[in-house]
Amino acid sequence: MSAPLPARFTALGLDWIVPEWPAASSVRAFSTTRNGEAGAAFDPSRLSPDGAAARTKLKQWLPDDPIWLEQVHGNAVCDLDRWHAGKDSAPPRADAAVGRRADRVCAVLTADCMPVLFTDRAGSVVAAAHAGWRGLAAGVLEATLAALRREPAAVLVWLGPAIGARVFEVGADVLDAHRATDPGAAECFAPLRPGKWLADLYALARRRLWRAGVTDIFGGGRCTFTEADTFHSYRRDGPMLAGRMATVIWREEAMGYDGARAI
Repeated sequence: MSAPLPARFTALGLDWIVPEWPAASSVRAFSTTRNGEAGAAFDPSRLSPDGAAARTKLKQWLPDDPIWLEQVHGNAVCDLDRWHAGKDSAPPRADAAVGRRADRVCAVLTADCMPVLFTDRAGSVVAAAHAGWRGLAAGVLEATLAALRREPAAVLVWLGPAIGARVFEVGADVLDAHRATDPGAAECFAPLRPGKWLADLYALARRRLWRAGVTDIFGGGRCTFTEADTFHSYRRDGPMLAGRMATVIWREEAMGYDGARAI
């Protein structure tokens, strides 16, 4: 049996993040940083030779090619099983992906927005969502939860690295978008100066998940903006220079009682 992912990453000098959550042993997940092996730059989102090389290196850690979504800050969810079966002909213009079959890799790219991973206690389904303030307000977490087709009480959620509450300055449009469906969401905003607030993406995500019935929520607490040595940041680096982190999740085939593989 191969060593656990954290040990394998450390051995290669990678600071990539493996969720600390009580997911089933068949569930595998991790989030990259801006650093590749030996601290080399790593950005799988680039449409360049460097980006292609990063995606090739990333694939070495995965059982299959991920389906890269055309992320639009909405709430659409791509069913990867249907996609692989050819039942969805349109490109996956979505901000979340769900998979039930083994080795279906759900993936999102982020750089200040929050990657959110989902699984059920049995490890029978997994999902990844791209959740910035627009996606959260649009209900991307609730839509992903519905796509799992599991009772919320049986779902585990991990919140990946996102811009932190001390630096995420927003205007009234962001506050109003969240108060429109949940007036209590104002608790997740701290007044900064007239017309400006500091928004807490982690608190907003937890609040929406709790309201949807999910109680087992893990992760959070990292800041892509201030942890410049570790993360890409759209707000810090700007649209031309900012890279992206990849966050991936899949489920492996489970071993049956007789040692046979079972999906």
